[in-house]
Amino acid sequence: MNDTMNGMKKSNLLSVEEALGLLLEQAKPLNDIELVATESALWRVLAAPQISTVDVPPLDNSAMDGYAVRMTDLSTSTRLRVTQRIPAGCVGHILEAGTAARIFTGAPVPPHCDAVVMQENCTAENGEIIVNKAPKAGENIRRAGEDIQSGAELLAAGIKLRPQEMGLLASVGLAHLPVYRKLRVATFFTGDEIIMPGQALQPGQIYNSNRFVLTGLLKSLGCEVVDLGIVPDDLTTTIEILRQAAACSDLIVTSGGVSVGEEDHVKAAVEHSGKLDLWRIAIKPGKPLAFGSAAGTAFIGLPGNPVSAFVTFCLFVRPFILRRQGIVNVVSTHYPLHADFDWNKPDSKRREFLRARMAFSEDGSPVAQIYPFQGSGVLTSCTWSDGLIEVAEGMTVQRGETVKFTPFTELF
Repeated sequence: MNDTMNGMKKSNLLSVEEALGLLLEQAKPLNDIELVATESALWRVLAAPQISTVDVPPLDNSAMDGYAVRMTDLSTSTRLRVTQRIPAGCVGHILEAGTAARIFTGAPVPPHCDAVVMQENCTAENGEIIVNKAPKAGENIRRAGEDIQSGAELLAAGIKLRPQEMGLLASVGLAHLPVYRKLRVATFFTGDEIIMPGQALQPGQIYNSNRFVLTGLLKSLGCEVVDLGIVPDDLTTTIEILRQAAACSDLIVTSGGVSVGEEDHVKAAVEHSGKLDLWRIAIKPGKPLAFGSAAGTAFIGLPGNPVSAFVTFCLFVRPFILRRQGIVNVVSTHYPLHADFDWNKPDSKRREFLRARMAFSEDGSPVAQIYPFQGSGVLTSCTWSDGLIEVAEGMTVQRGETVKFTPFTELF
């Protein structure tokens, strides 16, 4: 990237890092812990470290369908008599000298066995096998505790449970898990001009897309959402809805209505029962962000433009919620990609987050493309893209340069 703003004066805007730091300072994890069945713990957050009380696997077992053998026998003969059959779930008896055991994947190897020959490397005839390719000592045997040893910490507290973590915990017999209670988030949407899909548009009205974006994002993070619907532009009504929201939630998130306009009543309603700070952040889209509390409940007010609301949620509300949920690592990962575009119109004071997607060049290498219209009201840019490209304050991008790409899979 090329710096086009040498000598730029210090901005009075908060940086992205400063705003996020202020938010995370206030993000206190929940104290409430629930014990849930392991099969019901998907996307929940562990509240305590989990320790194994067993070895996995519990016994030495076969990694292949084949024949359990003694290496000393193979040093004198490749023909062995088959004296037992050991399917998975059964335990064989001692492997006598000069014999082999038919064994299947996952079955415990019998005592005195020190290798398993793949069935493809044997010829079976008349109750005997001929070993056509001798194994190495220990070959095709999974040792007890090879994966997990008794007493080992499997997972630390503060980890969100994906399917693979659920499987890991189930593999040591954990039937119930301590997890943090789901974060309850209340949301409502103000404006006499917004209506719901299915209603006929009248002059001056618009459909309420932010309601679907925000509630969907909250649910994707595992929150328990309390949707209080659309609130008319009236201070008394807004104060009452805000009181209801504070009484039933751990966090209130809204979009729009926190500016100083005569019809923007959310700011006054929050200040009526608590406090509110309006932050000007060096970010595009989404410069204004409101943070405070109403009746003791944390409040975050996002911009009203749909793309601004979407981007600021991903950058600020998401890590705030994750920290409240008890998750330790709330930082999203970005990946380097070569730009398949030029960006020659930087905002001198604000860091820009361009809606982008990964594509492939003619030689098959991954590149980043951006949506041609980056306006804060162009919600199509968020459906076309599969991530965000971060462009530092006052910088330009030339085709072929390396950029930071954060896929949406990292953000929700």
